[in-house]
Amino acid sequence: MSKTQHHSGAPWRNFYGRLKGKSLRPSQEAYLDEDLARLSPGAVDWDANPDRQPLELAALFGDRPVWLEIGFGGGEHMVHQAQLNPQVGIIGCEPYINGVAMLLGKIRKAGAGNLRVHPGDVRDMFDVLPEASIDRAFLLYPDPWPKKRHHRRRFVTPEHLEPLARAMRPGAIFRVATDIPDYVRQTLEQVPRHGFDWLAERPADWREPWGDWISTRYEQKALREGRVPHYLTFRRQG
Repeated sequence: MSKTQHHSGAPWRNFYGRLKGKSLRPSQEAYLDEDLARLSPGAVDWDANPDRQPLELAALFGDRPVWLEIGFGGGEHMVHQAQLNPQVGIIGCEPYINGVAMLLGKIRKAGAGNLRVHPGDVRDMFDVLPEASIDRAFLLYPDPWPKKRHHRRRFVTPEHLEPLARAMRPGAIFRVATDIPDYVRQTLEQVPRHGFDWLAERPADWREPWGDWISTRYEQKALREGRVPHYLTFRRQG
């Protein structure tokens, strides 16, 4: 666990999880050095935007709808969606720098031009996202924090869901994937309390992958270890 503060005016925020893993390969260091600044929405950074002025999404994506991926892991799903949906702009947030480097390599290979990357806490992104600006959000295989005393660290808590709901348009879709049954319970308990309707009508609706789903390394690990992935879809009320 660490506390992060990017600027003297930033709030102290506890961050739980890894920021860096094993050493990066030279190619990954090059991706970070050469590509990240160009693909990063600069206004999320506290030093660049200490007054927390709203992010100008039109400057990033024109008039495209904007999607948000919260914790993109190695970036497989994010790049897949960008290629499948060139008519949208996608912002991904991921504090784990090894995952950021992996994503940048995939972006180079795919040549996708409709992606932006915030290498940090999604709460900083929530600070600057305009109200009702996000058309779709993804939370895929988030940190499970299985111990009961750690459940407050999960994303599906008011600290995260309240600003997420504020940032999403009425009718916008929020997708959650997890292989942890208790995370399913907490998600179904908490997300509807923050202005979302659960769209599933029967258990199979949320056990089966979406039609545009790409299997990620986290889903494959769950299946190898005998855990059942769950897929939850919600719609923002309003």
